[in-house]
Amino acid sequence: MKPAIRPASPHDVSAIARIYAQAVTEGTASYELEPPGEAEMLERMEALIRSGYPYILAEDGSGVLGYAYAGPFRPRRAYRFMVEDSVYLAPEAQGRGIGRRLLQTLIAACEQRGFRQIVAVIGDGSEESASVKLHRAAGFRDAGVLRGSGFKHGRWLDTVFMQLALNEGDGAPPDPQSVPERLFRGETVR
Repeated sequence: MKPAIRPASPHDVSAIARIYAQAVTEGTASYELEPPGEAEMLERMEALIRSGYPYILAEDGSGVLGYAYAGPFRPRRAYRFMVEDSVYLAPEAQGRGIGRRLLQTLIAACEQRGFRQIVAVIGDGSEESASVKLHRAAGFRDAGVLRGSGFKHGRWLDTVFMQLALNEGDGAPPDPQSVPERLFRGETVR
């Protein structure tokens, strides 16, 4: 059975926190050293959803297999048209195309909201990295490398930036009805 992709909700936070905790403690994609608890994960999720950013997950009969979200790239308001994506999979979901489906759905959701750029900030981003391969397959282009920018599990890690233009990128003026413009004006977005 093909996993379903749907919006995440607060009811999913336990599974999401479990997937992220494994990525933090065993992996190098996140530069957090201690996994946040469920309350912190819920707060992070609700802040993104409340501000109109997409937060989705993949599930099948066995439960949540992975999740993805987009959030602000940087807090400065001129960055409002650029989002940063995150994709995390449970170990049993890796290599099954679920990450690709989550990223494709996330890109479409960001386009629908009127964002113009999406950036992937990939920890331990070597050419062999599954995340680098995933983003390259989705059309992302290399945008830079911060060498030795993180230290985790006893080694220095490079951070790779990859970028994808959405909705004409910087080739047209912003849509005044886009989520980033509505947030800029202080409007409530749902």
